[in-house]
Parts: sequence; structure tokens; C-alpha cells
Amino acid sequence: MAKVPVINFSNQDLNPGTLEWDLVKLQVRQALHEYGCFEASFDKIMEVRKPLFGAMEELFDLPFQTKQLCVSDRPFRGYNGLRVGLHENILIDDANVAENIEQRLTKILWPQGNSNFSKTLFSFSELASGLEKKIRRMILESFGVEKYTDELIDSTNYMLRLMKYEGQPQSNKNEPALRGRSSNMVALLYQNEVNGLEIQTKHGEWISVKPSPDSFIVMTGDSLSVWLNGRLSSANYRVMMTENKARYCAGLFSTPKGGYQVKIPEELVDKENPLMFKPFDYEEFMDVYASQVAKGDLSAGIKAYCTI
Repeated sequence: MAKVPVINFSNQDLNPGTLEWDLVKLQVRQALHEYGCFEASFDKIMEVRKPLFGAMEELFDLPFQTKQLCVSDRPFRGYNGLRVGLHENILIDDANVAENIEQRLTKILWPQGNSNFSKTLFSFSELASGLEKKIRRMILESFGVEKYTDELIDSTNYMLRLMKYEGQPQSNKNEPALRGRSSNMVALLYQNEVNGLEIQTKHGEWISVKPSPDSFIVMTGDSLSVWLNGRLSSANYRVMMTENKARYCAGLFSTPKGGYQVKIPEELVDKENPLMFKPFDYEEFMDVYASQVAKGDLSAGIKAYCTI
């Protein structure tokens, strides 16, 4: 039975240029090539585990009318009760900045304040974004284009998505609560003890992902695949609820900021690897994608949007 690789990121001294860094970097490259994802063991996340899922329960237990106050003029942000009774989520931008969590989420839901909620979500975002930067640097190094690391990180929007999946009654167990393919650069997912995430292998087989409490699931998305001129591909995923208990999942998604042109580095284009994609603005793509989704078309992703 295939299993998503587990890679250890818990060493405090995991820094570029060290032997361990190079060993972990090789593991990352191999795992992403084979699966489009891996499990990142990261023991520091245990510090926020209990408060994080407590905060998420507190959030999703709020009245529907209160959650609906979280709105945005940008696609997919704010509160989304996607399939009422099955899946709901809240998404905010730039969650690696404490003030944004406070202004875009906490103050809207709790006008009287809820400092513990803000601090908990910021602690999670800070840990996850720090790990994401290390992973992205390793990916760029492994393709010999690490000189672009700072430029890419500086143009990153760290989106925080908080998700709740209701436990499924017996009758619905063959129906995915969610399915898709990530459009972002890199996604870090952290869940409670209720499993449900499945990844499709290159051979079409669906494998269940059952991370340890101290682990993130790390997935690369289509934006990174495009930037790398197709050298890595993202994984298809789905959420299959088989338990009668709610699944909570916090995801930090690195996406290119609006106004930044995502462009393939010239180092990744040659005779064997001709230019596959034209430059694109992620937020412009999201506007187009949102209009397609509104018409019921879920098929067109970033690759179709910017293929040459």
C-alpha cells in the first residue's frame, strides 16, 4: 500500500549549506516528484495544537449570521458555507501579519475582542509560514534557481483557510466532501485527529493520508508547477469523510500577490524543456476562475489559463 513520505523538519539547526539541509532537500525533491506532497514532521507545532483546534471550534460554533459577516470583494475570501451541513471555511489574506488576523477576522466576529483567538491563529501562521519558506528554498535550490528565493517570498500572500467538515452519516460515505487541485505555490495543512484527506498517485490510485499530530501535510500547487516550467506537478486530492466526528483543518497557502507577474526563469528553459507557459498574475487568474466556477465550470485551472 502506497504511503506519503514523512520528512523530518524538527531540527532547530536545519539551515542552508549544512549536510542535513542537503539530505532533507533531496528527500523533498523526491517526494514531490513522486507524490506532489509529503508529511512534514515539525514538533514545534504541538505548542499550538490544542489552542488552535479550540479556537476553530469556537469560530465555527458561532451563529451562521455572525460568520456571514466575514465578507470580501476578492474571490473565495471571507466565509464560505460551501455545502451547508457538510463543509464550511473562512479564508483571509496576509495571515502572517498579526494585525490582519485581528482586523479581518477577530474584530468582525467578536467586536468586543478575543485576543486569545488572534494570538493563537497568528502563532500558527508564523510557524507554518516559517516552515513554508524553508521548503520553498529547498525546492528552488534543487532546481538550481535559488537566486529567485527572496523575490518569490517577498511577493507572497500567505492565505489562512480554516476548514470544518461535518462527520458523515453512513449513507454519504462514498461522496467526497471536497475535491480538487491546488492553484497556489505551496500549501501546508494541519488537521485534528479525524482523517479524510486522500491523494491520487501518478498511477491513479487514491491513498489515505494519516498525519501524526506533530505533522503538516505539504502539497505543491499549480502556480509553482507553472513557475518551474512543468518540472513538478501538483497532486489531485479529495476529502472523504468516513467518521461521524467533525474534521477541522487549518491550511496556510502561499500564493503570488496581485500585481506580481509569475514568470518562468530563463534557467529552466532549454531545448529539452521549451517554454510551456506565459507569465500570469495570480489574482487576475482568480477573477477569471471565480467567474467560471459561478457558471459551474470547475475544469479550467492555471495551466489551461496560461499555456502557450
